[in-house]
Amino acid sequence: MHILSFLPTKVAVSTSILSKQWQFLWMWLPKLEYSSLRYCSAIGEFIDKYLPLHRSPVIERLKLSVEPIQPEDIKRWVDIAVSRCVRDLIFIIVQRIKIYFPAAFTPAIHDESLQGLLDICPVLEDLSVLLRGECSMGEISVIVPTLQRLSLSVSCSCYLDGYVIDTPSLKYLKLEDWNNSAHDVEIRDMPELREAYVDVVFFVLKSVIGSITSLKHLTICSEIPKRGWEDDVYGGGFVFNQLEHLELCVCKDNSSDLLGQLLKDSPNLRVLDIYHKGDTDMVCWNQPSLVPQCLLSSLQIFNWSGYFGRQQERDIAVHILKNACVLNKVTIFADIVQYSVPHLKMIKELAFSSRASSTCELVFVECPYEMFD
Repeated sequence: MHILSFLPTKVAVSTSILSKQWQFLWMWLPKLEYSSLRYCSAIGEFIDKYLPLHRSPVIERLKLSVEPIQPEDIKRWVDIAVSRCVRDLIFIIVQRIKIYFPAAFTPAIHDESLQGLLDICPVLEDLSVLLRGECSMGEISVIVPTLQRLSLSVSCSCYLDGYVIDTPSLKYLKLEDWNNSAHDVEIRDMPELREAYVDVVFFVLKSVIGSITSLKHLTICSEIPKRGWEDDVYGGGFVFNQLEHLELCVCKDNSSDLLGQLLKDSPNLRVLDIYHKGDTDMVCWNQPSLVPQCLLSSLQIFNWSGYFGRQQERDIAVHILKNACVLNKVTIFADIVQYSVPHLKMIKELAFSSRASSTCELVFVECPYEMFD
C-alpha cells in the first residue's frame, strides 16, 4: 500500500494483474488522481469501470485532469463526476477537489454541475477552481460550510457574471481575479480565516476587504486609483487587529498608497515583506501624517525583495527605519543591475539614515533582477 501511494492512479490500478496479493491493494488508496490529455472518455471509463470498486472509506484527494477538445467533452466529464463519483458511491467522502475549466467553456455547463458536485460532498475541506482561457460563464457559487482551503483563479480573458463565496469555516483563501470586465463579487463573512493571498483588480478588492479582517497573514497585490479610494474601500472602518504578517507587492499602480493604508490599519503587525514582481515604477511615496501604531510598538522584521534604490523606495525604507521603535532586523535584497544604482550608494543612503531602534540590524543582499520575477 505504501508503495502504491507514490504511483499515479492508472499505474496503481495496473498492478492488480501482478499477483493475487496485489489484486485489490489499489482499492484502498486514500488519494486518487487520474489524467488523460487526449480522451475525455478515458476518464469516464475510469469512473464508470474502476471507481465503483474502490473501498477506502475516505478519499482524501480526488483529482481528475483532462484537456478535451470540444466543449461537450467538458460537460461529459463534469456530469460524470457529479453522477458517478459520489451519488452512486454514497459511502465515499470527498475531502479535496481540484477543478480545471479550460477555454471554450460555455455558460450552460458549469452552474448546476459545479454546485451540484459541491452539494454532495458534505465534508469537503479543500477546493481549487481554475477558470482559464477565453471562457464565457454565468455566475458560479461556492457554498460549502465545511471548506477550509479555497483557491479561485479567474483569467483576464474569462468573462463571467460573477461569483459568490460562502465558506464560514475557511482558514485559507487564494483569490486571483484580474478580469476588468464588470462582474459581481459577493464574499460573505469568513470569521475563521487566518491566511489569504489576494491578487485582484481594484473593484474586486472592494468586495474582499471587509471579509478578511480576521486573518493573521496577508499577501496582497492590487492596483489602486490615484485619489479617493480610501473612503470607497474603507468606508466601513475596517481594521486588521489580528494581522501579524503582511506581504505586499509594489508593482501595481499606486501600491505605495496601499502600503500606507495597511500599515495604518494593522496595529499589531510584526513582519513586513515588500516585494516587486514586475517592471512598473512605483508612484511617489505619500508619507502618512501620523506614524502608524505598528511602527511604534510591534514591527520587528522588515524585508524588501527587488529593491532598486529609486527615490520613492528610499523614502519608504527611510520612513520605516526612522519610526519603527522595536525593529530588530531589516533585510534588503537589492537589485544591482536594473536601474544602475550603485550598490555602495544604496548601502550608504540607508545605513547612515536615522533609526528609531538602536538594536536594528541592517543587511544588504545583492541579487539579480531575475530572482524577483
